[in-house]
Amino acid sequence: MNILVLAPQPFFQNRGTPIAVRLLVEELAAAGHDIDLLAFHEGQDVTIPSVSITRIPAMLGLSNVGPGFSGKKVCCDALLAMKSVGLVLRHRYDMIHAVEESVFIALGLKKLFGLPYVYDMDSCLSRQLKDKYGFLEKETAILEWFEKIAIRCSSGVIAVCRSLEEMALALAPDKPVLRLEDISLLGSGPESGEDIRREYGISGPIVMYIGNLESYQGIDLLLESFALIDHAAVKANLVIIGGNEKDIARYRKKTGQLQIRDRVYFLGPRPVDQLGWYLRQADILVSPRIQGNNTPMKIYSYLDSGRPVLATRLPTHTQVLEDSIAMLASTDSSEFMQAMVTLILDAEKRSQLASAAAERVKKEFSRPAFRRKLISFYKDLENEITHSRRCV
Repeated sequence: MNILVLAPQPFFQNRGTPIAVRLLVEELAAAGHDIDLLAFHEGQDVTIPSVSITRIPAMLGLSNVGPGFSGKKVCCDALLAMKSVGLVLRHRYDMIHAVEESVFIALGLKKLFGLPYVYDMDSCLSRQLKDKYGFLEKETAILEWFEKIAIRCSSGVIAVCRSLEEMALALAPDKPVLRLEDISLLGSGPESGEDIRREYGISGPIVMYIGNLESYQGIDLLLESFALIDHAAVKANLVIIGGNEKDIARYRKKTGQLQIRDRVYFLGPRPVDQLGWYLRQADILVSPRIQGNNTPMKIYSYLDSGRPVLATRLPTHTQVLEDSIAMLASTDSSEFMQAMVTLILDAEKRSQLASAAAERVKKEFSRPAFRRKLISFYKDLENEITHSRRCV
């Protein structure tokens, strides 16, 4: 089929959704589909066979567009909508694949041109708005209504996790819904590079977090829990990879207030293709997320790393993690600290969890599994479209 993929993000960037979009279009193109990818103006230029990348125009003031709701993102979404109309008028598409909030653009295009669309549901948009801006009750209710309409008018939904799959099925039980989890990003990366222990003079166990430093990630919980380790007479180091300069400065200040600055190391961003190299330098990997219902992309690489995982016992994690493959703890700082201490002191427990996690990844969260599920879903959609055209 000829497919227009709407990706309301900078592309390409080495972070969650752009990585998922790249994987998606690579697999669809490899299966023989012709892909036009429409994305924001920012991002690294990449070449993907059978994928044509188009960008919205760059506008003054619209730079450094980050994840999550913002005025900049709304402006970019508006430009994406206008650009998509031009593409639809110039090309003959069989399907639109709409990522995140671009589903509302796809809904409009369906009303205007009769084009079917797939909703690539990476998160619950109304819940994101509610978590970040709890006072916007009326706006959240309106967004929830639009989400329902978008799901019900789609040809199918691809949900990134179980909670989103259940939401889609509850709202539109007659629609095909595919649960398509992210996959491990560990692969053919370098086997050598920066030695954290030598570079920063670290001795003793390393607890590592990788990801952005947005408040929903639970970095406050992580730092407060780590500060309690001293009371357990256990020595350890905390390495945090990722985040922008502003967030790093804010949390570095907090480590001073907690009197743990000498044991917490902020490395800043590192290349995704070196992810495996950094993960293997840790003794324990942590995901202290406190909000959201989608599973963090990093969890799949964590599980594949050969290192034990400690995460909060919330649906964002438990729809993938269970006690047999990870250590789970509440969002109480004392309990999270105790789970950390348990893993630090129990080498056998660390080994058991890491081994079981790696086996789970091979079975369920590998690239071949992703490819098999995605292509089967699209084959069914293609057959349905072909059948509908014959009937007309």
